[in-house]
Amino acid sequence: MITLYGCYRSRATRPLWLLAETGTPFTHVPVIQSYRLNQPKAPDAPLNTASPEFLAVNPIGQIPVLVDGALTLSESLAITMYLARRYGGALGPASDAESALMEQWSLFAATAVEGPALDIRMTLDKGMKTAEAEAFVAISAEKLRRPLGYLAGALKEDWLVGGRFTVGDLNVAECVRYAAAHGALMDEFPAVKAWLARAQARPAFQKMWAAREAEPL
Repeated sequence: MITLYGCYRSRATRPLWLLAETGTPFTHVPVIQSYRLNQPKAPDAPLNTASPEFLAVNPIGQIPVLVDGALTLSESLAITMYLARRYGGALGPASDAESALMEQWSLFAATAVEGPALDIRMTLDKGMKTAEAEAFVAISAEKLRRPLGYLAGALKEDWLVGGRFTVGDLNVAECVRYAAAHGALMDEFPAVKAWLARAQARPAFQKMWAAREAEPL
């Protein structure tokens, strides 16, 4: 039985979305980030990334973590790739070439998209109250224009690999999602905007997102 440690308001959304796509049975152990608590090590604190019980699972103290039999995996994109290969059916690769492409897109998302996209999301969530914040968002948007242009050029079909929705789309979509709050930037790349909408219209994403919205801040 798979056990997934993490909360919905974290990068655990990625494996939680994939597990919703596959319908694979799993046990979910809610673990929240220690920085969200005033006293994460208090005896009555909820299970969090500083809890000894969780550190016994992942000594680095980060979520999500997957345990599947003797295998323990951290890093959300590695977890989704593993789940897609083992349980994902058409979500996973059908050949070595497809496997390489899905890994390429996942690494592209992590290295070229996630950093500046997350900077945009976090800054906009706090409110653009200063000139410095506006400048920071503008710089982050500029960093994304080349990777988003590259992604747009690759979207000659509805999906990135094999003409079907795969873990490659899921991993990239979850990183691009952070930048979606910058409506003007997304409007510059209509193919990317439409692709993200297709991905997020999937029932499994909607199920995962509803659970995320229901989770306390």
